Amino acid sequence: MPSGITVFGLGPGDPGLLTREVWELLCVSRVVFLRTLDHPVVTSLPSHLDLRSFDDLYTRSESFEAVYRSIIEHVLAAARGEEGAVYGVPGDPTIGEATVAGLRAKAGQLGLSFGVLHGVSFVEPCLAALELDALDGLSVTDALDMATRHHPPFSPDTPALVGQLYSQMVASDVKLCLLNQYPPDHPIRLVHAAGTSLERVEVLPLHDLDRNRNIGSLTALYVPPLSQPSGFESFQEIVAHLRAPEGCPWDREQTHQSLRTHLMEEAYEALQALDHDDSHDLREELGDLMLQIVLQAQIATEYGEFNMADVLSSIRAKLIRRHPHVFGGLEVAGVDEVLHNWEALKAAEREADGGERGALDGIPAGLPALAQAAEMQSRVARLGFDWPEIEGVTAKVFEELDETLNASDEEARSAETGDLLFSVVNYARWRNIDPEAALRQANERFRRRFSHLEAVARISGKSVNEMKLDEMDSLWEAAKDAEA
Repeated sequence: MPSGITVFGLGPGDPGLLTREVWELLCVSRVVFLRTLDHPVVTSLPSHLDLRSFDDLYTRSESFEAVYRSIIEHVLAAARGEEGAVYGVPGDPTIGEATVAGLRAKAGQLGLSFGVLHGVSFVEPCLAALELDALDGLSVTDALDMATRHHPPFSPDTPALVGQLYSQMVASDVKLCLLNQYPPDHPIRLVHAAGTSLERVEVLPLHDLDRNRNIGSLTALYVPPLSQPSGFESFQEIVAHLRAPEGCPWDREQTHQSLRTHLMEEAYEALQALDHDDSHDLREELGDLMLQIVLQAQIATEYGEFNMADVLSSIRAKLIRRHPHVFGGLEVAGVDEVLHNWEALKAAEREADGGERGALDGIPAGLPALAQAAEMQSRVARLGFDWPEIEGVTAKVFEELDETLNASDEEARSAETGDLLFSVVNYARWRNIDPEAALRQANERFRRRFSHLEAVARISGKSVNEMKLDEMDSLWEAAKDAEA
């Protein structure tokens, strides 16, 4: 063989599926490197071959990445020799083979020739066993990649085939990833030894995935779509259809500005569901809020301003940039240090944008006043502009109350009342209380108690405006006691 690298695929396991060109290569080769001997077709390879596997690296190395690096180094060393290197992998070299991708890149850098002889991958026999067509939206992914993720990399509206599910440990990590999108009883299928005489398909619920003792080196996982369309892409399709010429006349007429009130209303309804701790309503209200977001993005797409991919790409980059302690090497001691670093990162972003924006810029002017005050105080506190102890905060509340009571005229009383409310918001922040939510809850309690007062008055044959203050006060206290 000439100097360089020739990579070939061993196929799924049946010797009959080994391609003719691969067989001809093996017949004229002497030394052949194999990523693993744990493959059914190995025993059927030409007997004259000097087979050298890398199975021992899997037990001696601390990670798969380390194994792959070592394999690449060994094959490259052989590739520089007069005969070059012949390297075989299970299935097809271009599907799920990190070592092949690494060898291709290194060979290009070193000026070595690089050739690929394809084999039947695990995909084709799995499709046959499952009676599927890959063009029905099938996603193909690697179990080792999924094991490092926290959310599946594919839509729940399309089928998915997961390869290299070779152990119960890997299956456990894959299950945790899948449970972030699928219910525990979602029916899945394990395909064992696809394309061989030992081929078998098992149907089981997702929650039993890592309990299956038949999982091995030739196991793949099939995840069918959810019974109801649930993917983000299918939701975008619905919204785009509503805006299309054949869609809904009302939706087609909407603009960024005409939907402004709807966006605000849906946000407040979601907050109300949170205030009531009602998960059923919250699910519905988040859907309504999501509709407003996707509608805005669809309108922007049609106007040529931006699209949803731009929105998601931007927020993804921002989250990664502002969490170097998660996605980078920064070490933080706790939440306070995280928040302080957050403000420092935002300050650096403002400086990169021209340095004209201050720490309080970007707080929406349309926020409710309490929420606006709370956000202002939180931002400056993260920069160190804060009371050292809560006693100073409490004293400030009483100081502002005294100044309000002693204000000389209406204009002064208004200003001092604003200062009083601002200081109360600061007290709430120190107590880890959301002042906006606390006031909404107080409003709800008042509404509920006064409604009780009115109901009792009606039962007694009176209207509230006919009652004396002491009567109303008595009913008010009764309403409070009824809630205790």
